[in-house]
Amino acid sequence: MTYAGKKVKQARKLRGLTQLELATHSGVSVSLIRKLEQGERSNTSMATLHALARALRMPTMDLVAEPQEEGARASTYDLWAPVRAELMRPPAPESDDRPTPSGVTAVFEQATGFYRDHRFGELAAILPGLLRDADALDETGRGVQVKVLQLAAGALTHTRQFDVAELAVRRSLADARDRLEGSASVNTLVWLLIRQGRLDEALVLSTQWADDLEPRISRATTAELAAWGLMLLRASGAAVRNNQPGAAMDMKRLARSAAVAIGQEVEVGHETVRTFGPTTVRLLTVEDAMVTDKPDKALRLAQQVPRFAVRPSISVRNRHGLDVATAHARLGQYGEAFGKLTEIQSGSPEWFPNQMPARDALRTVIEGRRTLTPEMRHMADTLHLSL
Repeated sequence: MTYAGKKVKQARKLRGLTQLELATHSGVSVSLIRKLEQGERSNTSMATLHALARALRMPTMDLVAEPQEEGARASTYDLWAPVRAELMRPPAPESDDRPTPSGVTAVFEQATGFYRDHRFGELAAILPGLLRDADALDETGRGVQVKVLQLAAGALTHTRQFDVAELAVRRSLADARDRLEGSASVNTLVWLLIRQGRLDEALVLSTQWADDLEPRISRATTAELAAWGLMLLRASGAAVRNNQPGAAMDMKRLARSAAVAIGQEVEVGHETVRTFGPTTVRLLTVEDAMVTDKPDKALRLAQQVPRFAVRPSISVRNRHGLDVATAHARLGQYGEAFGKLTEIQSGSPEWFPNQMPARDALRTVIEGRRTLTPEMRHMADTLHLSL
């Protein structure tokens, strides 16, 4: 069986479709689908793969090249199963009884609150219906459709369900109405690629978008500067992880110039939860120091982060906290490291178990101590870390 045939068969079964149903939704003959899945057909056109991918609600290239993915835990997978099922179902037929953009927006705002506070259990419960209603909106509801898909993609990325997160974010990008709206989708997509270790893809994509978004600073709006700055920070993050410190430094310098032009941390309309400004740039400078294994520098930089006027998102603050905890752990300051981990876990108990940096930091603490407290053992169990 070819790779494409294997992926088509897996995706079809995952979505609960028969070969005949897939043929109906895609316009590809059931005979061709059968031959593809059984390995009797090795050469398949991109047009056919595109039609199958569209019906299966997945990127066409997923049928061409092997993705690099990191799976979620079984409990997480079960919690989000209805969300995945909604994202993966074939497009529903049009109906005269459509939901209204205002009604979907009201539910979206409630879901955004859950997302902001890392209340993922409640978010997972509300998202299937929200996705279904958003998908049924007509052209006048395109903006809220895009934001709902972006929200779902962000939540699924947080919980390490990268395959379906990529499906959602690419759909949001395809439906974006302008460059700023599209940049919010690309920002999530690049973050997803970085978390998967697909650094070349992340760097190329973010660099291209940063180039396209670059404004004339003297005339740029706050939203334009923020979109450019956020994309530069993504490019910098990909570059520093890809062992390209010079490129990372250049990107960070340009992002800092955008932040200076704005003058303060701001919320922008095209981003649901992200902020941008001098504080965000400083926080991610700390992250870069940890990526390059300079924990002492990271702690010095962390002390220079200003008090929050407009607070960056809880995710950004938590990731910064994990950088600080990891820095303490690498320097042998185990009490400080565990104290920071405890603070983050207390504030975001549903977010914390999915964070690999938290596991790495706690592992360093455990390896460096002669004895473990009951609290340390409990956290290790929460993070599925073997003692």
